[in-house]
Amino acid sequence: MNPQIATFGGGCFWCIDAAFRKVRGVTQVASGYAGGHTDNPTYEQICTGQSGHAEVVQLTFDPNQVDFSVLLEMFFALHDPTQLNRQGNDIGTQYRSVVFYHSEQQRALTQQCIDTLAPTLSAPVVTEVSAHTRFYPAEQYHQDYYTNNPNQGYCSVMIAPKLAAFAQKFADYLDL
Repeated sequence: MNPQIATFGGGCFWCIDAAFRKVRGVTQVASGYAGGHTDNPTYEQICTGQSGHAEVVQLTFDPNQVDFSVLLEMFFALHDPTQLNRQGNDIGTQYRSVVFYHSEQQRALTQQCIDTLAPTLSAPVVTEVSAHTRFYPAEQYHQDYYTNNPNQGYCSVMIAPKLAAFAQKFADYLDL
């Protein structure tokens, strides 16, 4: 196995984290922060919007089991890439849609995916495509948040329906 890393930001990281934990070939999932200028940011700093970081999920995956292009398709299905600096009621640059690429191949595949997706949407894709620089893991209570808090209001109202749709659309790639 030659593991690779992918880093995606699509609003609140709890939903993205929960979905990718079920994907066959994804061996590690971590919620965290990337793309900002503050070293070792805290969740409180992220929430101010002043650190420049986005809430992201960093995946380690086996490309022999799941292709980066499939992960991109999943990522774009989990959030609205046409909303600038927000996802629903979550507003701020920390909730921006972003792919932090780890190689030129990932950058090219991301752009190709956006180019294919864009004509199917009613508004322009605003997803940022940036080189990955540094990932800071979020606080422990954010890791695998949905599994640990399924009855929490946000989880049951916002995340559970997205996960159900995700499971239906990508059933062939999931370990349920």
